Amino acid sequence: MASRYWVVSLPVQNSASTLWNSLQDQISKHSFDTPLYRFNIPNLRVGTLDSLLALSDDLLKSNSFIEGVSHKIRRQIEELERVSGMESNALTVDGVPIDSYLTRFVWDEAKYPTMSPLREIVDGIHTQVAKIEDDLKVRVAEYNNVRGQLNAINRKQSGSLAVRDLSNLVKPEDIITSEHLVTLLAIVPKYSQKDWLSSYETLTSYVVPRSSKKLYEDNEYALYTVTLFGRVADNFRTSARERGFQIRDFEYSPEAQESRKQELEKLIQDQDSLRSSLLQWCYASYGEVFSSWMHFCAVRVFSESILRYGLPPSFLACVLAPSVKGEKKVRSILEGLCDSTNSTYWKTEDESGAMAGLGGDADAHPYVSFTINIA
Repeated sequence: MASRYWVVSLPVQNSASTLWNSLQDQISKHSFDTPLYRFNIPNLRVGTLDSLLALSDDLLKSNSFIEGVSHKIRRQIEELERVSGMESNALTVDGVPIDSYLTRFVWDEAKYPTMSPLREIVDGIHTQVAKIEDDLKVRVAEYNNVRGQLNAINRKQSGSLAVRDLSNLVKPEDIITSEHLVTLLAIVPKYSQKDWLSSYETLTSYVVPRSSKKLYEDNEYALYTVTLFGRVADNFRTSARERGFQIRDFEYSPEAQESRKQELEKLIQDQDSLRSSLLQWCYASYGEVFSSWMHFCAVRVFSESILRYGLPPSFLACVLAPSVKGEKKVRSILEGLCDSTNSTYWKTEDESGAMAGLGGDADAHPYVSFTINIA
């Protein structure tokens, strides 16, 4: 599937079918690797020239917005698929792959009646896409909130001993709590363990001899218990800090531990559920935005062709997917199929001049042309 397409319209001199045959013939002869398709645009309501000019000013801005939303949803899909470890699914519009939808485009009369004013169609598309973008923001924020909570818990469980949650490292039998005795948890730098073992009994009075036991070790620290009389606990903390040992506040509570475990399980379930529903919503919404975008492109081709070639509407619209190497050749073919005097006139225009604006793109050609970046 190509990721970049050109949508162009050429002025019809004699008949659209003759021009189409000439274009097919030229492409197959000189740029045979360029896919070429008709872009079928119905007879839309023209309105006044003033209304078309006013609309043309807004078309480029609206196109950037709609294209931006489609890319935003696509990136979100790719991110969710990557996190889920899923294979990428082909993006579709109502089950039709998006490249097929574009290259075999059919106007949806039920959704966008052709008798509606062009401004009404464009504004309707813009409003619908803006609503989808708002929904996306809300859904992504909800998902990221749960993900953020989970990440915070995981950091607590996987960080260094100086900051991590210790509850899953300490068993009930490691802690002594009585009327007079308490067990403290000391975080000892990994390379200061000998110093700890030789000094902890003398950091204050009333420390139970040989009461320190190592429970866990990570890359930086070791976790030790020490038992002493409760009334000297504050002195012990101070002396330990002076020697570079950190005493962590800890109260063993089976209820709190169980509650934390249940909270973690619920967050994991919530994250999986939200990720799954967000992904399904993104698949459906991408199709909706893409369909709206293609209808918008059809209006854009129609209005810009009339501004370029005049009334009554007489133009051939098509979609091409040239390779980067073939672009110059295809441009030359398209130009050759335009009226030669018209081509010369356009070539003499300054590319950044007013005439370029009618084409909707920065570069000026003697025919309507703009690029659709799918990916």
